[in-house]
Parts: sequence; C-alpha cells; structure tokens
Amino acid sequence: MKVLILALQVAVATVVVAQSQTAKISSSPVADTARFWLEREAKNLTAAAEAMPADKYDFHPTPQQMSFAHLMTHIAGSNRKVCSSIAGESQPKDNGVTDKDAKDKLLADVKASFDYCSSALAKVDDAKLGEELPEFGHTRAYVMMLLVAGLADHYSLAATYLRLNSILPPTAQPKK
Repeated sequence: MKVLILALQVAVATVVVAQSQTAKISSSPVADTARFWLEREAKNLTAAAEAMPADKYDFHPTPQQMSFAHLMTHIAGSNRKVCSSIAGESQPKDNGVTDKDAKDKLLADVKASFDYCSSALAKVDDAKLGEELPEFGHTRAYVMMLLVAGLADHYSLAATYLRLNSILPPTAQPKK
C-alpha cells in the first residue's frame, strides 16, 4: 500500500510539473496523470510489439515464462478489463485473438485495446476516486494506479524479451 501511495504521489507530481509549464490547473490531477501514463505506455508497448519480428512472437526465455505473443494478448485483455472498470462500463467483448494468431492480428488487438482505454479514461475525472470497484475490491484511484504500474511492468518484460533477441527496446533507442 505504501508503494501505491508513493506511486500516486509521484504521478500527481508529474502532472503538477507538466501543468506548471502550461499554467493550467487541473481539476482532475489523478485522472489526468493516469491518461498521461497510459498514453506513454501505449506508445512504448506498441513500439515494442512492432519491433519484435513476427517469427519471434513465440519466444519465451524459459518454459515457465509466457511467450511474447501471450504477453500481447494479456496486455490487450487487461486493458479492456481494467479500463472498463475504471470508467464504470461493461467490459468490451473479447474479439477472439489468441497468442497463436499472427503478429499483425496481435498488434491490431493491442492497438485497439489502447484506443479503447484512451476513450474510456477520457470520461473519468477525480470525483469518484474513493469509490470501490467490485471487480478489484479496491478504489478507483487504486485501480488507476494498478493500470499504470501494470503497463510499466508489461513494458519492462517486453523490453527484456527484445534485448534477449538482440533488439534495442524503443525507450533505449537514440533520440532522433
């Protein structure tokens, strides 16, 4: 719980700093922060999915670890579940994509899940942060931070899989 509170404080501080640069004060700094990090992680994870060659989507370092393809289906499914819960909406229907599908289908599913998350979180403000979300047994604020932390964790794993295949992850690429 202390880690979650610290993550929330860091996230809010990020938005406050960004807002001080634009002189705009937000009435929903937590929701704005979640949207900011969602956009950033969506960019990173999509770029990682694009960088992994199609013939490496079945890669997993050990038999116990999920494949890169499974990571992508996990991300898409998690996005739909978590973002619908945060927005107070019914979870969108699963589109049937599995980790056995081709890279282009998996990539399209990941992108669609991020598009859904962006539209779902666009409707959220800070008015109901303390409301418990039954699907998770925690508050909306907690689940928003869970989304952000989960996406960072997913990117870390994707970046590791890329590096194990001698591919430099998107965030390690030289600035253009």
